[in-house]
Amino acid sequence: MTTGPRVEDHYSSAGIARRILDALKAAGGPDAPVTPDSLAPLDHFHGRGIQATRELVELLRPAAGEEILDIGSGIGGPARWIAWTFGCRVTGVDLTPAFCEAARELNRATGMDDRVRILEGNALALPLPDDAFDRAYSQNVVMNIADKRRFYAEARRVLKPGAVIALSNLMAGPGGLPHFPVPWANGPDTSFLSTEAETRADIAAAGFEILSFRDTASETVPKQSAFRRKLESEGMPALGMQVLMGERMRELTINSIRSLEEGRAIPVEILLRKPA
Repeated sequence: MTTGPRVEDHYSSAGIARRILDALKAAGGPDAPVTPDSLAPLDHFHGRGIQATRELVELLRPAAGEEILDIGSGIGGPARWIAWTFGCRVTGVDLTPAFCEAARELNRATGMDDRVRILEGNALALPLPDDAFDRAYSQNVVMNIADKRRFYAEARRVLKPGAVIALSNLMAGPGGLPHFPVPWANGPDTSFLSTEAETRADIAAAGFEILSFRDTASETVPKQSAFRRKLESEGMPALGMQVLMGERMRELTINSIRSLEEGRAIPVEILLRKPA
């Protein structure tokens, strides 16, 4: 029995992989290559897409042969792209069954199913052993998690001693609640933004060392504002996140960017290390 809205219900829909592959073929022709690069406009489901993944990778610095963990892997775009680009192995864990199914289908379509493993599971109880991963990352996941201390503690548990985790998150800003609905939530029942002070306290309680903690609003919001204006005048691009989330994605994206512009949400990049 459910007692309220579930995070996975916000994201779930049927036939995700087929819609993505059909959109790629419609835009690039029947012989369009299906690679982690060609899918990037469609399968990096977070603010600023592949560019945000590239910036997070600059913090993470994955290396060939390493075991990398993606917490909240969605439909697997970043996991495939990182494994393909850097020659490492990536394990993705996601709560939404439809996302996990789509990720596995897209792994097969790109020939990446031997390098990317997808597990259905909860970030608060990762189905993984202790001290197993060389590095980890998570993009725009903790906004859906109320018990952030448990999230960070689970991430610490599965990392090897001395390993790092890179995070790209939104924090609560001074401007009030976001303009709902947004890409991560229809309303406040499943949106849990924390302040910088709360974030730092939760990280410290989990036993991580903070290597860097950076507010990226001054760099990212002007470009996001330009994208908002384009969305309002022209609509979503042909290869856009509406393929995944439906036509409501235009409204969700505009609301998210307005929330950034008004200081209702603050984008941050964080690098943490598990003590050796």
